[in-house]
Amino acid sequence: MTSSDALWPLQNASVSLLLVSHPIRPKAPSATSIPAILKSLQDEWDAVMLHSFTLRQQLQTTRQELSHALYQHDAACRVIARLTKEVTAAREALATLKPQAGLIAPQATPASQPAAVGAGGEAMEISEQVGMTPEIIQKLQDKATVLTTERKKRGKTVPEELVRAEDLGKYRQVASHAGLHSASIPGILSLDLCPTDTNKVLTGGADKNVVVFDRREEQIVATLKGHTKKVSSVIYHPAQSVVFSASPDSTIRVWSVTGGNCVQVIRAHEASVTGLSLHATGDYLLSSSEDQYWAFSDIQTGRVLTKVTDETAGCALTCAQFHPDGLIFGTGTADSQIKIWDLKERTNVANFPGHSGPVTSIAFSENGYYLATGAQDSSLKLWDLRKLKNFKTITLDNNYEVKSLVFDQSGTYLAVGGSDIRVYICKQWSEVLNFPDHSGLVTGVAFGEHAQFLASTGMDRSLKFYSL
Repeated sequence: MTSSDALWPLQNASVSLLLVSHPIRPKAPSATSIPAILKSLQDEWDAVMLHSFTLRQQLQTTRQELSHALYQHDAACRVIARLTKEVTAAREALATLKPQAGLIAPQATPASQPAAVGAGGEAMEISEQVGMTPEIIQKLQDKATVLTTERKKRGKTVPEELVRAEDLGKYRQVASHAGLHSASIPGILSLDLCPTDTNKVLTGGADKNVVVFDRREEQIVATLKGHTKKVSSVIYHPAQSVVFSASPDSTIRVWSVTGGNCVQVIRAHEASVTGLSLHATGDYLLSSSEDQYWAFSDIQTGRVLTKVTDETAGCALTCAQFHPDGLIFGTGTADSQIKIWDLKERTNVANFPGHSGPVTSIAFSENGYYLATGAQDSSLKLWDLRKLKNFKTITLDNNYEVKSLVFDQSGTYLAVGGSDIRVYICKQWSEVLNFPDHSGLVTGVAFGEHAQFLASTGMDRSLKFYSL
């Protein structure tokens, strides 16, 4: 054997070592024992089983979503088929319809509508006036006559059940609810109580939802979804299980509380709806908008009866509220004006200047004489509608933001919501309550029946109640 033959195995071994690019690291001594190997196998088994369980869960969820989607698709097909059938039937009926003798042809609407005249003699644009029929105007007048008579009778005496000022001053927070609206989009922006049952609370949130809450049962009655933007105003109908809401999505919605669904969408504006007020008849809604118009709409048909704007002002409306009698109403503007309007004539009959910022809230007293207004100038002003002048100005703290104003049903107390909650006794206009409990801006305040309690909502997503 030659020396080269003896070196051949060593050369092959060197080549083999060079061919191994990634040397294999030996297992740790702790992993070579039988218990360690069994533990490793157990961990791998657990991981496989957990993965299998997760896949089964995802499969079940997917099946449920698919079943729901198929159900919705089937329901949509049925609705489309029914509507197609109804449209076809309506077209056939229209095609076969014949004029009947004795019918009077409808009068053509004049091409140009008459212009209303403002308080200063300026012309204001009025659209869709044809909807304000003499029958509607007479209905408004009759209701106002009844309400004026009733108010004069009530004004002579204070209700015995009304909480006295000394007792009101002892109110404290008795309940707080923070789960009504979404936590991911915090903020309750509006509040109202059912006039005939103040245990029913209505709220509108930044989460686009309208919520009906039962104060006595402490539970949500209905969550109403449909708006595409936040809900800025809500109203509870006094005699029906119906509520109203307005939003910057430029719509007003009418909801059935018992059905939990939207029964009417009123499209009265082309911009954000900033104010909402229900007429005393319970049949009509007043709304204001950033499009500079106020509108008067029929809640049953969703029809806009009239829309009016003061073209000379050219300013967005920020809020709106009916007078208790329903024949006049007030609107606030972004340029710090309060305008009083005659509903029947659709004219601006008075203007109240004095604020130095956009008007954020207005409220008429039940006595029919006082109007309270708040603006972004940290002040609260009281106006006498008989003398058409400001008789009291309450200067609030610096940077105080007034977001909500409301008189109690007797007109004895005035509640202010904003940087905190304050209650004033009317005539003396002295402060009897101050609650700084909300951690965010207070957006709504409301009195219970005979001021037995006070409710408030805020940007901290909470609904609070105060009483003895």
